[in-house]
Amino acid sequence: MECKKALSEANGDVDAAIEILRKAGVAMAAKKAGRIAAEGLVAVKLSDDLKKGAIVEVNSETDFVAKNELFINYVNDVASQALATKAATQEEFLADKWLADPSKTVEDVRTEKVGVIHENIQIRRFATLESDGFVASYVHAGGRIGVLVAFDVKEVNDAVKKVGKNIAMQIAGMNPLFLKDSEVPEDFMAKEKEIIMAQIAETAGDKPLAIREKMSIGKLHKRMQEVCLVDQEYFLDDKLTVSKYLQQASKELGFPINVTGFIRWECGEGIEKKKNDFAAEVAEQMNK
Repeated sequence: MECKKALSEANGDVDAAIEILRKAGVAMAAKKAGRIAAEGLVAVKLSDDLKKGAIVEVNSETDFVAKNELFINYVNDVASQALATKAATQEEFLADKWLADPSKTVEDVRTEKVGVIHENIQIRRFATLESDGFVASYVHAGGRIGVLVAFDVKEVNDAVKKVGKNIAMQIAGMNPLFLKDSEVPEDFMAKEKEIIMAQIAETAGDKPLAIREKMSIGKLHKRMQEVCLVDQEYFLDDKLTVSKYLQQASKELGFPINVTGFIRWECGEGIEKKKNDFAAEVAEQMNK
């Protein structure tokens, strides 16, 4: 319908109609820019040699749009763009030439999609992960969670790829915050100890401080096992930690395989979602 209107307005001139549609998209994007976009998808893309991976989060206003094929294809295209980009910042990335049509920028195409889909669409973030070994990926729940994992390994075969997928699934499900305890920042450790000491005070506040301090050591150690990937209980075998699983896999492979880094994103995390008051919306419309 919009294409037909644009053609009519342009007196049948296709190029002029396209310009009209693009301008309409910009206007619609401006109108919708202030609306909260907390739904959407996380997508990943790997290079053919598996040495590099890209991850992106693209937000929409509704879950309905996030399941739309047009939106899904667009997000996958953004992931491909992120894999190829040399941009270091969000601003640089949005200014990149669009791979499928270098006459447009990434921002131009985003604006056009707002005009077509009729929702506020935002490329919230992008990142890449590289390795001399290989990078594995996993997407959970149709794009709700995305994971990239970098491995140090001398050879990549099907068995190695299976280990990679298992670790990526571990990260998706167990949500580690750090790779190992030596990477845990001191301020995070201090905050966790503060929380633990407060919990102990609630249940054992009558005990001497020295005893409460000893109790906190064990609880803090358990907390570190929860947030550090290599110390987590392996999700496919609760008799193993992730570290033990990797040691076991290394023996079976005949060469070492180790995780060197990972990225885990969950769509909408950290975004405060708007709670719709439908009665108020109806009343507002009636008073217009």
